[in-house]
Amino acid sequence: MYIVIMGGGRVGLTLANLLISDGHDVTLIENDESLCGNAAVELDALVICGNGTDTKTLEEANIKTADVFVAATGNDEANLLSCILVREYNLSKIIARVSNPDHEEAFRKVGIDDVISPERAAAGYLEKLITRPKVADLIVMGHGNAEILDMTVKNKKIIGKSVGDISPTEDYLIVAIYNNGEIIIPHSSMILEENTKVSVLVKIDAVKAVTKIFTS
Repeated sequence: MYIVIMGGGRVGLTLANLLISDGHDVTLIENDESLCGNAAVELDALVICGNGTDTKTLEEANIKTADVFVAATGNDEANLLSCILVREYNLSKIIARVSNPDHEEAFRKVGIDDVISPERAAAGYLEKLITRPKVADLIVMGHGNAEILDMTVKNKKIIGKSVGDISPTEDYLIVAIYNNGEIIIPHSSMILEENTKVSVLVKIDAVKAVTKIFTS
């Protein structure tokens, strides 16, 4: 895939490195010259020093050919504006980082459904670490050898199959299914329907293969 990321701070740079290591093509846009210089040294990718809220900069990043756009700056207003501009290019996915959870609704109102709050996720993990340490241990099982992925079922090969037909395996385990916002602990006879949202515990070295099982 070709992914354009706006924001060369901690979140954007870490994401870019992960995507590049997975074999994806990445272009990073950053308007701070210092951060831009750091990114250019660290990343094996095109780094554009410019403003992602400017159409010319987006087109310099070949946004028309991108599969995914990620607005990952720490500025919610800039992220929102860039997402609105990018919607005109009909990308398959637009993802926005939101620093203030109160702003999530504004993003959803303009049609940006993939809204991520690293701050909220970190706070949620800390809360689990304090109140439910065994759950927190599960999330970072084996010192990072496993992780929980939230995915939407898209693969026709598993649509209509029961949970017990495909899980558990040596590489993954379906740990939760979401229905109308409610979390359900799955039993083996539950049927996976198209667009069912699931949480899957996956070994790190199987993440790419397992993601294809559910979403390809």
